[in-house]
Amino acid sequence: MRAMALLPSCEAYMDSRQPETFKSFFDCWLVEQNRHLQELVAATQQPSSVDEQSLRLLVRRVMEHYEHYYKAKDKWGKQDVLAMLSPSWTSRFEDAFLWIGGWRPSMAFHLLYSKSGIQLEDQLDELIRGLGRGDLGDLSPTQMWRVNELQGKTIREEKEISEKMAKHQETVADSSMVELSNMASEMMRRGDEVEKEKVESAMESKEEGMKEILQRADELRLATLKAVIEILSPKQAVYFLIAAAELHLRIHEWGKQRDDKYRRHNRVYCTG
Repeated sequence: MRAMALLPSCEAYMDSRQPETFKSFFDCWLVEQNRHLQELVAATQQPSSVDEQSLRLLVRRVMEHYEHYYKAKDKWGKQDVLAMLSPSWTSRFEDAFLWIGGWRPSMAFHLLYSKSGIQLEDQLDELIRGLGRGDLGDLSPTQMWRVNELQGKTIREEKEISEKMAKHQETVADSSMVELSNMASEMMRRGDEVEKEKVESAMESKEEGMKEILQRADELRLATLKAVIEILSPKQAVYFLIAAAELHLRIHEWGKQRDDKYRRHNRVYCTG
């Protein structure tokens, strides 16, 4: 963590020179996310009288950080969509839970409900006495209704994008691709050179469809995050963003550790 703190801020890094890869940007972005997490946690340790305007400004900075991430991802996605869908900067554990190159939008609600339940249980005695902490354990009936409505809307959009992705994946076996693969195979059997232009054109058309789907998926991810934050009070938003950052950073860290352990085990096995 000490070494990570020596890296420049993400925005300064982006302004000073263009990162060579999205992984360079992502590693830097994680450093910034960890810094924001520390600020969010510090805000919860302030006196309960801390003004809401300060919390709103903090939440806004964190949300701008997420917006910065998706803006950069969109730029790189247009250059190399396959890298975004099969990221080299995440662990195999994270990859197993990816939905179209990122987190499934409906997970935001599971995170909210989980954190809300934990904080509610932690303050039951206070609630019985008519007291509350103003955190996610204090979600009002109106807030719960709005969250439920948003969840239903998000799941419908998520399903629509998933279906679009499924249909696009099926096109890899459409008549044009089957005909092209058959023609290429025949030419290879005769010892002729395959027409690379036709192959490149076919592959590029498939990638173009992926770019549109990835963009829609990322737009839904960011829109869902923003909509959840809008429903919450500034203090509740701080707790939600803490839970989101902790979950992301820890799973990324644990996944990388498991990958390192697996690689060490394989080296020992291969040389043993």
